[in-house]
Amino acid sequence: MQKYEHAFGKNDIRGIYGEDITEELYYNTGIGFVNWLKKQSGLNENDIWITVTKDARLHSTSLETALTDGISSTGAHVVKLGLAPTPIGYYSEVVGLPKDITDGKDITAAAIITASHNPKEYNGLKMTFAKRTLTESQIAEVKEETFKMLRNQAAKQLSEGTVKEYNIIPDYISEMKSKFGRIGEGVKVVVDSANATGGIVGPQLYRELGCEVIELFSEPDGNFPNHHPNPSVEKTLDTLKQVVVENKADIGIAYDGDSDRIGIIDSEGRFLTGDKLLLIYAQDLIADCKKKNIVPTVVSEVKCSQVLYDEINRLGGKAVMCKTGHGYIKSMMKETNALLAGEMSGHTFFKDRYYGFDDAVYAGCRIIEIIAKNKNINPEFKISDMLKAFDNVYSSPEVRYPCPNELKKSTLENVKKAVENDKNIFGSEIKDIITLDGMRIVFDGGFALIRQSNTEPVFTLRFEAKTKDECERFKNVMTGILDEILQKNLTI
Repeated sequence: MQKYEHAFGKNDIRGIYGEDITEELYYNTGIGFVNWLKKQSGLNENDIWITVTKDARLHSTSLETALTDGISSTGAHVVKLGLAPTPIGYYSEVVGLPKDITDGKDITAAAIITASHNPKEYNGLKMTFAKRTLTESQIAEVKEETFKMLRNQAAKQLSEGTVKEYNIIPDYISEMKSKFGRIGEGVKVVVDSANATGGIVGPQLYRELGCEVIELFSEPDGNFPNHHPNPSVEKTLDTLKQVVVENKADIGIAYDGDSDRIGIIDSEGRFLTGDKLLLIYAQDLIADCKKKNIVPTVVSEVKCSQVLYDEINRLGGKAVMCKTGHGYIKSMMKETNALLAGEMSGHTFFKDRYYGFDDAVYAGCRIIEIIAKNKNINPEFKISDMLKAFDNVYSSPEVRYPCPNELKKSTLENVKKAVENDKNIFGSEIKDIITLDGMRIVFDGGFALIRQSNTEPVFTLRFEAKTKDECERFKNVMTGILDEILQKNLTI
C-alpha cells in the first residue's frame, strides 16, 4: 500500500503508470468508491450507477477494465462512456442518461480516467458525486476505503453489477446546437486537439455552429506525437499560432489532455493567458447582466493579474479571489453564487447558461459567440480589442520552479521567514501579503507569487509590475531566495 500513498492528491488520483498507478489500485478504488458512495448517499449497491470515462492514454483502457471490474464486483452498476473529454463525464451525471440505460435510476457518480495535461507515462482518476468533483477531504475518505480493501483481500465482495455502454457525445452536441444555433457563421477558427480527447467533439460541434474550422491533431493518440497536451505552456501552441496567422483565422482554440482546459491564440498569433481570457468572458457576462440589473460574481485564483480583479469591479461585477484548484474554485462559486470563474491554467467555469463545471469545448462555444456578436457590429473586430486594460502592466509567464514534494512545505515556510526578516528584499515597498494559497506579495501596481503545485513537484511562480525591469527584479529575487533555501536543504 505504501507505493500508492502519494497517488491520492488534493484534487484527484494521479501518478506514473506502473508505479503509483496500477490495475490493482483501480480495482480496489472501484470497490472503495462504491463503499464510500453508499455511506454518502444512503443507497444500497444495487441502486448505484457510475459512469466511467477514459482519456487517450495508452494504459487508460486496461485501467478502465480494472476500475469497472472493481465497481461491478460490489453489485453496483457501470455505464462505460468510452473515450471522451472529462467534461463529458461531468455532463453525464449532471444531465443524466436515458432511463432505459440505467433501469430508471439517476446517475450516482462519475469516474474519469485521465492524467489531464501530465506526460504520457502518467494516469489518474477524477471522481464526482452529487454533481460535484470530490473535495480534498472526500478523496482522503475514498483513499481510506480503498486501503481497507487492499489490506483485507477477504473482504472483497463477489456480486455482479451491470456493465453497459453508451455514447453520450451526440446528446451533448445536440444540446450545444440548441443553445447556440448557428452563432459561428462568419467566424474562422483553428482547433488544436493535441491528439487527446477534444478532437472527437470540438471540431464537429463548431462546424455545426456555422464556423469555418481548420483542424490540427484531432486523432486521439496516447503517445501525443505532435506536442505535449498542455495549452498553458505556450511552446506547445507554436503550430497553432502559425496556422492561425497563415489562414487569417479569428481565433485558435487548444485543449489539454482531457479537454477541461482551454488555450486561446488571438488573430495576431498571440497567446492569451487565463486571466486575459477570463476578462473577455467577464466583460460579455457583465454587459448581459446589466440588462437584467444583476451584479455577477466572478471568481478567480491567486495567480491572476490584478488587472482582472480591478476591471471586473470597475465594469460593475464583483471579483473574488480564491485558492488555485478546480475543487476550490467550484466550492467558492457555490458559496458566492458566482456565474463565472476561471484559472490561469485555462480551466473556465460557466454557471451562466451552463452547469458550472469546467468544459473547454463549451468555453470555445462562448468565445466564438463573443467574436460573432462583435463582428456583427464591427467587421474589423479582433478579440484583442477587449484587452486594452492590460496595456499598462507587465505580467510574467508562469514560472515552474522544481522542488521535491517532501520539501515544498518547509521551503515555503523559509521563503516567508526571508520576506519577514527583510521587508525591502524585493526592492519595492510591500503593501500586503495574501496567504490564502502560498504567498502573494503585493506591491504598488504589482505582485510576486509563490504557491505549491497540487499535481507536480514544482512551485508555481508569477510576477506582475508596472515595468518589465521591475517584474524581472521580482522574479530574480524570488528565484534567488529559493535557490539558497533548496541548496541548503539538499546538501544537509
